[in-house]
Amino acid sequence: MATWLKRAILVILAALVIGGFWLALRERPVPVDMAVAQAGPMAVHIEEEGVARVRDVYAVSAPIAGHLDRTTIEEGQSVEAGKTVIASIQPQDPPLLDERTIAELRASMEAANSAIALAEVDRTRAQMAYDLATSEYERASRLAKTRVISDSQLERTYSDMKLKEAEVASAEAAIKLRQAERESVAAKLKQPESVGSRRSNGDCCVEVYSPIDGVVLSVAARSEQSVTQGVKIAEIGDTSNLEVAVDLLSSDAPKVHPGTRASITEWGGEKDIPATVRLIEPSAFTKVSALGIEEQRVNAIIDLEEVPERLGHGYRVIARIEIWSSDSALQVPLGALFRDGSQWAVFTVREERATMTPVGVGQLNDETAQILSGLEAGDRVILYPSDLVDDGVLVSQR
Repeated sequence: MATWLKRAILVILAALVIGGFWLALRERPVPVDMAVAQAGPMAVHIEEEGVARVRDVYAVSAPIAGHLDRTTIEEGQSVEAGKTVIASIQPQDPPLLDERTIAELRASMEAANSAIALAEVDRTRAQMAYDLATSEYERASRLAKTRVISDSQLERTYSDMKLKEAEVASAEAAIKLRQAERESVAAKLKQPESVGSRRSNGDCCVEVYSPIDGVVLSVAARSEQSVTQGVKIAEIGDTSNLEVAVDLLSSDAPKVHPGTRASITEWGGEKDIPATVRLIEPSAFTKVSALGIEEQRVNAIIDLEEVPERLGHGYRVIARIEIWSSDSALQVPLGALFRDGSQWAVFTVREERATMTPVGVGQLNDETAQILSGLEAGDRVILYPSDLVDDGVLVSQR
């Protein structure tokens, strides 16, 4: 009995030793994450930041130089074409005169007064000559009736009278000219009104009206001030007619064409806004990225199929422009791909072992890759394979 017990214990110990060696030396599966290659809809997008803006912005500017009254319109105010007054412009105040200018103008005033006095003396002299010529003509007329003087002498006295009459008219015109010069000097002597004394009396020189029905986008000149011709006063636009301007990399611009589908996201609303690319501008411009890299950018103009009420002029948005799509594309997650020399490859799982499989890759988006060759729908692939995964290695689902 004791012998049998000893043999049984030896057998058990031998089995435990052999089992320990088998457990220590057996191949253990590498835990991995897996995904399944499957066919389905796939699209590739270009995603860039853009700005929503009113398609037609009207800049209202001062048509003439003058004194702008305080603007009463406010941002967001609705305006009507030809009815809402945007700005009122009154005549400009005269410039402030210094002492030298005042002295010169006062001297000009004295000269004007003296010129008027001289002109009045000339008018008196001309008037007296005209009166004498009139008397001589009347006397000659009576003598001509009795044939005491000839008709030619009568005509000479008449001509002399008319000449003196013209001299009187010339003297009177000279007086009016000198008086106008004095009034001009007097006007130049006027000093501007005191600050704050300007009051609107309803006789505004120019009132600028809204050119369209819309909303005030911004007010550039709000306070009362002097303005020159062409100074911008306000901007007006129709906020129900918005577009989105997106600057694309010049290398991405050839992939987009008018009519390309797009969607506007991250604009503040719950739903994306469907849109369509209307225009790719023909010229590019240089823009410095956040990393300090100079990039060539091209503006793409996108039309919105519907304009939400909460979206306004100058709002930041994200535009997703579709450059490729397929209703049924065989695809795998990007994490399954890795480079094997000059080609793409994946690790497929066959009979619970990893098998390196070269694949042909088509389009790529942010999540998946289109597989053109090497895989079939339903094949399992390993995601993010570590350095423990190699061709033929036993694997298991993590």
